Amino acid sequence: RLRVAQGFAKAAGLCLELEPRLAAMASVVDGLPFTDEKKDYIVKVLDPILEEMVCDVLTEVPPSPLDFMISWLRKRSGLSSVHDQQSLQALSKALKQELKQIKSSIEEAGHAIKSEDKDEEEEDEDEDDECDDLPESMKKPEAQMGRARQSVSAEAYGTWNQKQAYTPPSYAKTDDQKDRLKGTLQNSFMFSSLEAKDFEIIIMAMKEVPMTAGEKVITEGDDGDFLFVIETGSLECTKKIDGAEKVVKTCEPGDVFGELALLYNCPRAASVVAKGDCVCWQLDRESFNHIVKEAAATKRNKYENFLKSVSLIASIDAYERSQIADALVPETFKKGDTIVRQDEPGDKFYIVEEGTLYATKGSERVMEYKSSDYFGELALLKNQPRAASVIVESEEAKVLSMSRMSFSKMLGPLQSLLTRQADKYT
Repeated sequence: RLRVAQGFAKAAGLCLELEPRLAAMASVVDGLPFTDEKKDYIVKVLDPILEEMVCDVLTEVPPSPLDFMISWLRKRSGLSSVHDQQSLQALSKALKQELKQIKSSIEEAGHAIKSEDKDEEEEDEDEDDECDDLPESMKKPEAQMGRARQSVSAEAYGTWNQKQAYTPPSYAKTDDQKDRLKGTLQNSFMFSSLEAKDFEIIIMAMKEVPMTAGEKVITEGDDGDFLFVIETGSLECTKKIDGAEKVVKTCEPGDVFGELALLYNCPRAASVVAKGDCVCWQLDRESFNHIVKEAAATKRNKYENFLKSVSLIASIDAYERSQIADALVPETFKKGDTIVRQDEPGDKFYIVEEGTLYATKGSERVMEYKSSDYFGELALLKNQPRAASVIVESEEAKVLSMSRMSFSKMLGPLQSLLTRQADKYT
């Protein structure tokens, strides 16, 4: 208590005389169970240090006195400055050594690049001299002359390869043909998610191709300029394995084949032969690239940006968000439409893109939905019927749906959060 009182006195600018202070301190320690030697140590050694430290604590009034006193004692003993100086010296030495190694690596890389460039120039000159006349075995067949060399990567556009304006072909079709083709394309994952405008363009750009039994539609190793969608019949995909043609897949109505050559600009990966009479729809490379591939890229960018506003999905990383964007299917509803109905089984998860909706349980209105809200997860999480009906309130509403399989695969990590959010329905 005396020590604290003395600290207060010093902080207030008061000075206690040395002799009275020592006398007072001696009287305090007299009652302690220590030897005279230790009592003398307390008065003459510990007391001055403690008094100075208490004074500084009361002057600074730190929020954490213990941390302040530890730091004070380190500074008082000189350990802090020495330790910091040693740490800085070690760090400086390590950085200088690392800088020296980086500089050496850069110089070696520079010499290597110069050497490689020189060797390549010499090789190019030698090849130009030796390959004026190509052997017959290395020449392209006449059927493929004039066609651009295909690489293993898809088209890239830039200053050296300007993207040209494109007008897709349009083949006249009867209403019956349009209806048949629309039904076929809606069963294909590659076309089912197209916007209505792009879907109509693709329908008109496709050409009906009848095929007879045994007809080879695609030959393995050839360049590919078309993909096909099967309306009726079946075809077999074969590959040369150990010198023999072996069936690796059978394509049925609704399947797409020949798309790999268009997606990746690579030769045909397999041959395709009609098992019986078939009807297929053919789509050319340019229409595919400008509409299907471009629409997919546009859709991904659009939905990725939109998903950042959905509280549930905003927290996941960009890659997972892009996967979800690819799996979403746009659907449009009119005022009064019931998107999900109470007590019916559910197989889709929905996110509101545009418009307003509301949920009802029986005759009671229980929830309101606007853009970026989501619903339908409860039936998928708990594998039970819909807990409520969801009805469109605005003149029109656009929602993005996700199938049960995609929901389980892509939103699995968010299941605990979804389960907690689902309590709002109960």
